[in-house]
Amino acid sequence: MRLILLGPPGAGKGTQAAGIAEKYSVPHISTGDIFRKNIKEGTELGKKAQDYMNQGLLVPDSLVVDIVEDRLMEDDAKSGFLLDGFPRTVNQAEALDKVLSKMSTSLNKVVNIKVDSGILVERAVGRRICRACAATYHIKFNAPSVESVCDKCGGELYQRDDDNEATVSKRVKVYLDETSPLINYYAKRGKIVEIEGEQDIDKVFADIVKALEV
Repeated sequence: MRLILLGPPGAGKGTQAAGIAEKYSVPHISTGDIFRKNIKEGTELGKKAQDYMNQGLLVPDSLVVDIVEDRLMEDDAKSGFLLDGFPRTVNQAEALDKVLSKMSTSLNKVVNIKVDSGILVERAVGRRICRACAATYHIKFNAPSVESVCDKCGGELYQRDDDNEATVSKRVKVYLDETSPLINYYAKRGKIVEIEGEQDIDKVFADIVKALEV
């Protein structure tokens, strides 16, 4: 299975990515993880990326594509992969197509998890995290037994500074503005699978599997 996973912040992509990677025995490839790995290992690509980041600049598409291509050439990705966080733009999608063509392969599907922006804001604003063990709660959907106290370790629960309505709304808008052309790009190629993300986690996963195995 060669897949791309799309979805706005708070759509539950991380949970679904873990399930997909396990079921289909493919690596979950996050561009953020790739960057951190290359920078930590001091690879040439990592050094170039670090130079841009140190200057407060966005890493250019050409370098992002090189890093992704390098990762897709590793042994564990030869039988399939799940890309998360890439591509972000149509330019990157076109570059990925060229990389895959060079590898004599192509994408199977692009999974797009849809969640209403109002719900995404509610999910983020209500999130609470344990300072001690990092367990995650939600004041409405997954509340702790005792307010502000972690069920697992008794640690203090807190709200992240960026989990406020204004910041979350901006993050979601930026994501939607960036990715809507990308969704159209893959829809025209018959690759998009639209998944309703406002359901129970298990139901979302079941819908993904069903769509992939049609």
